[in-house]
Amino acid sequence: MNKLTVFYENPFWVGIFEREEGKKYQTSRIVFGPEPRDVEVYEFVLKNYSKLKFSRPVKSEGIKEKKINPKRLQRQVMKEQKKQGISTKAQDAMRLEREENKKERKHKSKDQRELEKKQRFEQKQAKKKEKKRGH
Repeated sequence: MNKLTVFYENPFWVGIFEREEGKKYQTSRIVFGPEPRDVEVYEFVLKNYSKLKFSRPVKSEGIKEKKINPKRLQRQVMKEQKKQGISTKAQDAMRLEREENKKERKHKSKDQRELEKKQRFEQKQAKKKEKKRGH
């Protein structure tokens, strides 16, 4: 079983490769630097997996491998994929700014609609008054 976990470890993005062959468990750590895209991670694995230096094998007798129902496994995979990744401070700041801009736009458009509605009402009133004067 092979597994790769990518996470943010201040100030860099780090990947931990886990490899389990039989009853031997090994790990390798790689520093990506800036946040890697999925494509970059995939290319890295394809090109450099054979060059990785794994730790000394550790016996993994304590871990029992039990069969997982395929549907349960599929649900677990989907749940992992839906998890929001760890974001940087810059991404959080940008997200907050977008939300604030969205609120401002909504507020401005609401004010504009109310102003137009008020103007139409006043035009109708003026038209009614003009018709009444005509008689």
